[in-house]
Amino acid sequence: MNLKDLSQKLGLSPTTVSRALNGYPEVNEETRAKVVTAAKKYNYKPNARAIRLATGRAMAVGHVIPIETRHEIVNPIFADFIAGAGENYAKAGYDLILSIVPDGDEARVYREMKSRGNVDGVIVHSPKHDDHRIQLLHELGLPFVVHGRATGAELPYSWVDVNNRRAFQRATEFLLDLGHRRIALVNGLEFMDFAIRRRDGYLGALHGRGIAADPALMHSIEMTEGLGYQIVRNLLALPEPPTALLLSSMIIALGARRAIVERGLTLGRDISVIIHDDDLSYMKNGEDVPIFTATRSSVREAGRIAAGMLLETIANPAPSCTNRLLEAELIIGQSTGPLPLRS
Repeated sequence: MNLKDLSQKLGLSPTTVSRALNGYPEVNEETRAKVVTAAKKYNYKPNARAIRLATGRAMAVGHVIPIETRHEIVNPIFADFIAGAGENYAKAGYDLILSIVPDGDEARVYREMKSRGNVDGVIVHSPKHDDHRIQLLHELGLPFVVHGRATGAELPYSWVDVNNRRAFQRATEFLLDLGHRRIALVNGLEFMDFAIRRRDGYLGALHGRGIAADPALMHSIEMTEGLGYQIVRNLLALPEPPTALLLSSMIIALGARRAIVERGLTLGRDISVIIHDDDLSYMKNGEDVPIFTATRSSVREAGRIAAGMLLETIANPAPSCTNRLLEAELIIGQSTGPLPLRS
């Protein structure tokens, strides 16, 4: 059955039927419900080309990813976000356009997307402090949602983010409660907004207990296994090494664990470790019992939420912005324990 056949059965115009199925606000709820019910009854599957013609939409969402020498976002975390977002795109009949661009080319690509009309909106990834992309997308009039937040941005924008500051404050306080005082932070790159917030949470917890932060225990790195190994190996070789580690990702933790084992230490007994982002589809934190104590937040769920927010903005343009702040759970695993007694 095509759009014309369905519209004839309902006694409505093809444009009305198409708009009802695609969430246009000018279609009343009674008509929308009638159309949706009939579409299910007759197993009607909208033709993408017909939708584009009827609505004037591209029926596509853009994700523009810069490949930077210090921060390549195409990793398991990004894959989980895209998987979650893709679920909502598929339900709504939208395609995903992924553009991998050289450093500094993002602005050009956004302008081309707008001029060509090949996307109806975009998701902005890895926001930086006072991110220039927010102002640019406002100027272009291209609907967007930010995965994360951009501290210092003056214009309003829609975002979904995890409470990074609270997650790392809580994790640091947990280690302090176990008696640890030399707690190292191995963070992401601190021009990224999420990393700035995580560092603030860590420092806030130390300050709250009257503990001065030691710069030798604070590191900001690209989140890779290799750098995780190298930094933790160096930390463990200090004259006064940390007794606990707070790590910004599961990927860093893999390298950290290698360095810990190489040093002859036992995770959770000789040194405590807390990680972030352990809820990854393709990189599980153990099976029944978590290996690492972790601040857990689902990147896949964040992708679903961000995609839903963007599709709603596309269907119902409005000047107001939507914000979603997700709280991370503290999951207790095998990697944390009391401050070990020194002989």
